[in-house]
This record gives sequence, C-alpha cells and structure tokens, in this order.
Amino acid sequence: MTPSPIQPVAAEPVAEQNGLIHGVSAAELQVLCEKCIEAKVVAYCPYSLFRVGASLLLHTSSTSSSSPPIITGANVENASYPVGTCAERVAMGTAIVSGHKLGSFKAIGVSTDMDDFCSPCGMCRQFLREFLELHVPIFMFNREGKFIVRTMEELLPLSFGPNKLPPREELKKVQEEEKAKIA
Repeated sequence: MTPSPIQPVAAEPVAEQNGLIHGVSAAELQVLCEKCIEAKVVAYCPYSLFRVGASLLLHTSSTSSSSPPIITGANVENASYPVGTCAERVAMGTAIVSGHKLGSFKAIGVSTDMDDFCSPCGMCRQFLREFLELHVPIFMFNREGKFIVRTMEELLPLSFGPNKLPPREELKKVQEEEKAKIA
C-alpha cells in the first residue's frame, strides 16, 4: 500500500494571487514538497542524524513533461564536520553542472524531520544567492508538510550577489590608479 502524499499546508497566512503563491501553483507546490521530502530519505547523516532534503523547481521549458521539472539534493556529512555539504548546495550544484543558471529557478523547497521550520543556513543562503533572483520563494516544510515561505531577499537582506560587482574593467582601472599614486 502506497502512503498518501503529504499535502502542503501554509503554517501562516500567505499572499495568493490568481491561486498562486509567489507564482507557484498548487500542483507545483505539491511536487516541490514531495520531492524535497523524498530527497531527505537519502541523506547521508550518520553523525548528526539530521536529514535535510532540498528541491529546486525549474521554470517550465518547452518540454512535453506533465510534471514540473525538479532537481533534488540531500545533505551529505563527513567525519570531518566542516567538509559536509548541505542539501541546498547539493541540489544547486547538480543544477549548475546540468546547465542551469541564474534565471532558471522558480522556487526552492527544503524539508527536515523537525516539527518546526528550518531555513537554509547562512552559507547556503549566500550560495543560493549566486544563482537565484531575489524574488524567488523558498518554501520551508516541516515533517508534516506544513510550510512557511520567504523570498531569497527576505532570507538574505542587503545581500551581496553577482549584480553588486562592478565591471572588471572598472576594478582594474581603480587598482591601476592606486598603484600610480603609490609609485
């Protein structure tokens, strides 16, 4: 007997527009939830036993697939603790080496075994910021499928991303001018 799928339910009021939450349909939200929960099952976490699953919802392309395109990841620990990798970075790394880039991502899902909600850690927030537009929603699911949602910008306000870097030519010019002043 197959267990019934977990139904995502908002744990706090969410703004809906035309039946969409941050541009994500109920069907997309269902798949996003299911996939990050499934990913959590394959987490390698023998030290902390803290399973995390992540799912990346890609913008629909011209594929004929009826289900939304999703890339998943799970946390992978290491006996040397700092060497472990979070689920969000595993999923995003997989997406990037598969050819996806900034603008490819419609939403992110993160799930744990907790009753509370778990947001991406600080390192993952900065890592995700490299590849996500600021309006992209991040759905954080608890073990029952309840969720809260925040945008990338809400999770990492005043963030430093690729768009903050001046052009290389401008940086080079500033450095050359400073060298000339010192010489």
